[in-house]
Amino acid sequence: MVLPFRRAVAAVLLLRLVLGDASASSHNRDGAGRFDPTRVAHVSWHPRAFLHEGFLSDAECDHLIALARKGGLEKSMVVERKSGKSVESKARTSSGVFLTSKQDEVVAGIEERIAAWTFLPPENGEPIQVLRYENGQKYEPHFDYFSDKQNQAVGGHRIATVLMYLSNVKMGGETIFPSSEDQLTQEKDDTWSECAQLGYAVKPVKGDALLFFSLHPNATTDTNSLHGSCPVIEGEKWSATKWIHVRSFGYPKETTDDECRDENDKCPKWAAAGECAKNPEYMVGTRNSPGSCRKSCNVCGE
Repeated sequence: MVLPFRRAVAAVLLLRLVLGDASASSHNRDGAGRFDPTRVAHVSWHPRAFLHEGFLSDAECDHLIALARKGGLEKSMVVERKSGKSVESKARTSSGVFLTSKQDEVVAGIEERIAAWTFLPPENGEPIQVLRYENGQKYEPHFDYFSDKQNQAVGGHRIATVLMYLSNVKMGGETIFPSSEDQLTQEKDDTWSECAQLGYAVKPVKGDALLFFSLHPNATTDTNSLHGSCPVIEGEKWSATKWIHVRSFGYPKETTDDECRDENDKCPKWAAAGECAKNPEYMVGTRNSPGSCRKSCNVCGE
């Protein structure tokens, strides 16, 4: 939404992400690991990315790995761009497993901490996926937002990703943003892999967490959010991913014309300012992914 109000809100949220908010701190129930705003560092503005050092304790990292081993790791899949189906691909060679939401007190505490850091509702998140990358395994650059309508109907686009590193890696395994506008400002020495030299990169450090956004503040997709996992050269990489959507994650309920409504009390004002045409993705949406101001845009029943 290209409005002063929306820009102001976006600016405040970004400042809170970088500088933190002490009142948002969320401690795990056993006291291990917490959201500490003083340990959050800005990584990139294009895409918007932030790194939290020590987001997880060593015990929490080990616990997630143990749950993954117990749950049974399977070959990781990718989303096919046109159909939206999960398929095998040479682009992604890791193995992984999805945990159950709030599977135990440790997982529940981590999910609460993620919500405190991102300021996004817990119900908008997918279950945490734990991944293992062995020697030579990788995930080629890709987007976390969707190109197909099928996945957009289930909570809308993925707006943000929280990537938690569960182990140290001797060499390789960096997270890379090949399209980041900040890549030229990052100095690298010979401790970085050849893959990491091709963009802005973040080394996997046990306990650290990387938060990046796949959408701009106006809800349009950010092509600078292209990212990947460099091949592991020496050691083994464990990570845990939390994808967060723009709406509650789940299949949408069928609605009737009588239920067509605005989801924001400012919709009439935005519609009067011409935002239905300027920002249709947010205001109107699609048949499978309704927008937030359909009533004010007079598209009910279409």
